[in-house]
Amino acid sequence: MAAGDELLPLAGMRVLDLSRALSGPFCAAILGDFGADVIKVEPTPNGDMIRGWGPFDRGESAYYLSGNRNKRGIGVNFRSEEGRGLLREMALKSDVVIENFKPGVLSEIGLDPDELRAEKSALIVASLSGFGSSGPLGERPGFDQIAQGYSGFMSFTGTPESGPTRVGVAIGDLTAGMWLSIGVMAAWAKRVKTGQGSLVETSLLASLFSLLSVQGQRYLSLGEVARPSGNVHPVISPYGVFRSKDGSLNICAATQEMWVKLCDTIGAPELSKNERFTDNARRMVHRAELVEIIERHLGRKTAKEWTEDFIAVGIPAGPINDISDAVNDKQVEYLGLVETVIHPALGPIKQISNPLQIDGRSGAWIRLPPPVLGQHTREVLREFDFEPTRIASWEDRGVIYQKDPAAAPRSLGKLVDTA
Repeated sequence: MAAGDELLPLAGMRVLDLSRALSGPFCAAILGDFGADVIKVEPTPNGDMIRGWGPFDRGESAYYLSGNRNKRGIGVNFRSEEGRGLLREMALKSDVVIENFKPGVLSEIGLDPDELRAEKSALIVASLSGFGSSGPLGERPGFDQIAQGYSGFMSFTGTPESGPTRVGVAIGDLTAGMWLSIGVMAAWAKRVKTGQGSLVETSLLASLFSLLSVQGQRYLSLGEVARPSGNVHPVISPYGVFRSKDGSLNICAATQEMWVKLCDTIGAPELSKNERFTDNARRMVHRAELVEIIERHLGRKTAKEWTEDFIAVGIPAGPINDISDAVNDKQVEYLGLVETVIHPALGPIKQISNPLQIDGRSGAWIRLPPPVLGQHTREVLREFDFEPTRIASWEDRGVIYQKDPAAAPRSLGKLVDTA
């Protein structure tokens, strides 16, 4: 443990991360950010399936790198009886077990949550699935895009012309991982009070459904079924993307006062008095016409010039950055949202960091880079109090895998700077 790590909120929590792909690993990475000792267990010989997903940085999957910070990694033969027995022993020596196998698989490999918790009542078992562990679709495998469609999320994303569109990242995986991390921390707080662990579950479907927000409430309260509305707000106008002289910008005139200021700023004060646009309800009815009028005025200046004009009078506005713009933005840099760590195979790499500030701490969350397969196997098993002769025997017989230490020095992983 590096100096200062013991002051992190979850210092002292030992997490056995048996998950793969993105949802479970992202949950574990969040817990690692806050100080948990996260042990990522990967099946040998190929490791987490996500290692095979491109694009690749000198042979390392960018997808894998994106979701596995702040972990130590071990390789275990999941198919061997000894390997499964080892996992059971490690689970009972851990505080939290994270898994996102298809429902029932954990029990099949000897890690039934009820049996584990009967033996160790303080254990927290955190499970992710596609549709939930039971119910009419409990046996169905889940993938992010399937859940985006099933939850209703895709139905109002996109434009009327494009029809339903997936969100540009695996939003179901990521939100499920975030929700599960919240559940683990709630269970940890309960354990501190009572000494008892919990079984924490969520699914891609449940996580996305929980984020339907106003679109869900519109249906529940009014029976309105939301449709794709593109880059405009579903219930506020003018609020969305507008074309200027040299490109587009976002403008959010969310209040009546902002609407009047917008009209004055673009040199069309008469618009605010036009009976078609006097309040938000009327502006929504005539939104297409209003967008055309506003864009005719915006054509006089660049997006940057208009952004400065709107901000000056208190109207939220801003550019539509691409990834390069966002990563190199001065505010992003100030907030410490990109950090640099030393990877054992790649050397210095930049990674997107945790967005929270706690007691003024921002940035410097990433203490360990994503591990290479089997990087810390011997080190971790020694810390779990397994005998050296037993570890050596497992390694000789392929029950476990240790990466050549010369290729993965244990000293690597120190934070070198923020960017």
